[in-house]
Amino acid sequence: MKVLFLTRSFYPNIGGVEKHVLLLSRELLRRGYKITIICEKSDSKDLNYELFEDIEIYRIPKLFKNKKINNWYYLFGKFNLLKNANIVHCHDVFYWYLPFKFLLPFKKVYTTFHGYEGDNIPTKRAIFMHQMSEKLSNGSICIGDFLKKWYKHHPTFVSYGATALKKSNSAQKLNKNNLRAVFVGRLENETGILEYLETVVKLKKNDYKIKLLVLGDGTQRKQAVDYSKLNKLAVTFKGFVRDPEIFLKKSDIIFVSRYLGILEALAIGKIVYALYNNEIKKDYLIDTPFRDYIQIASSSEELSKKVIWDLKSQDEVKKRLQKGYRWASLQTWEKLTDTYETLWNK
Repeated sequence: MKVLFLTRSFYPNIGGVEKHVLLLSRELLRRGYKITIICEKSDSKDLNYELFEDIEIYRIPKLFKNKKINNWYYLFGKFNLLKNANIVHCHDVFYWYLPFKFLLPFKKVYTTFHGYEGDNIPTKRAIFMHQMSEKLSNGSICIGDFLKKWYKHHPTFVSYGATALKKSNSAQKLNKNNLRAVFVGRLENETGILEYLETVVKLKKNDYKIKLLVLGDGTQRKQAVDYSKLNKLAVTFKGFVRDPEIFLKKSDIIFVSRYLGILEALAIGKIVYALYNNEIKKDYLIDTPFRDYIQIASSSEELSKKVIWDLKSQDEVKKRLQKGYRWASLQTWEKLTDTYETLWNK
């Protein structure tokens, strides 16, 4: 069976959706599917066409300033790819396929909604686009239950992603004089990098010696670096890394507020702290099956108190981690691929 994925970004780019589509594609290939990807070209050095691990990748070049016109023009040129696919599955970008829904009315098309736009409450336009995409799809998957409330979705399935990471060796007793932390995510307002750094400052003032490794990049990098220097924090900025597992396993605690990062941290038995700075992000974190396995806070003040409580209550933390690990270990790529297959055959 031929499956065509439409996604804004794909390998070699790093990100949650990119990893989701790549590892899903690998499992589908193992099951005998033929996988084709159409994504946007993010760098002039990217190839327009590439065969990677038996995955055909077509990258859309920038020909017109208007992105919609640019992508529709390209897809019309690749009409046979759309026509010959048994399944077309959009990852957040159903509007790419919109003209072809009417040109190929009987073609099966599905959508996965991976999250929300930026760090703001959804606009009426964003809600309309989500609802239109869902109504014109033959079925859908929402990554997170919060999408039902904020975008009024009625998905066929709800998922929180998957992980292949395995639990590391038994965690050592946490030491306030040598606490190793990792931040995972983009250095943007929505991920709360500056609030996490403020948390480190508050812990430092309470005589907690913490070394922080930052895995990610973004528009707030300079601000974060300057803040760290000003407050004499032991912070290393590593940038994006393709395989963060080695760094996560060496850590004691992990600062992360996106599903994939949380899932991977729980799967290796690490303490997770997640911040929210608006109501949609709050629901994003709280309306989940893993909310009781992580520490969720709305400010650096609240988060620093939770870190201190955990360090003083390590027996309770151990029980929480065991429950989190048991849940995360069940979220496999095989299970997620089963969900996609069930969706397509429903």
